[in-house]
Amino acid sequence: MSYFILGFFTGLSLILAIGAQNIFVIEQGLKKQFVFIVCAICALSDFLLIFLGIFIFHYFESFFSPLVELILNILLFLFLIHFIWKKIKNISINFEINQRNDTASLSSVIIKTVGFTYLNPHVYSDTVFFLGNFSKSFLIYQKLLFGFGATLSSIIFFFILGYLSKFLSNYLNSNKVWKIINISIILFMSALSIYVLINILG
Repeated sequence: MSYFILGFFTGLSLILAIGAQNIFVIEQGLKKQFVFIVCAICALSDFLLIFLGIFIFHYFESFFSPLVELILNILLFLFLIHFIWKKIKNISINFEINQRNDTASLSSVIIKTVGFTYLNPHVYSDTVFFLGNFSKSFLIYQKLLFGFGATLSSIIFFFILGYLSKFLSNYLNSNKVWKIINISIILFMSALSIYVLINILG
């Protein structure tokens, strides 16, 4: 059981960092749009990547070359620019349209969730490489306990993040507040884009 607890707190310490994926989960919660699906995709993705790292870490350590990381960073940068541009275009839309009548389809939300999850190199560094490297000397049953502990932390974190945001959306019922939220998202994503661009150029 100690390896389960170790995995839980190790996974939680990694996932608590605010990133593009977490911001997107918060936004979907505030919009009350497909919250369960978004949280489930994020948690399931972490599950897959965590156990990928735990059991085939050495293979992917050689596969994840600087070229692969560069390609992922470029894709993430383009994805973020597209997301920011759409946010800027929608910044003047009334709150009622933005929150209640937004016609975003399930498929588009799934694509965005998958994009924010799998195009982010830090997702791989945290789950596949850090957790995989950390647990590479564990026995098989210890790896399982460690992996399930880390997975549970992801499930709890994403669903609390999504549904807490959904609950708080009832108290953010104004156009002014939503414009502030959208501007904050644009600024954060812009800063993240600059960081990714620096990694690409560096």
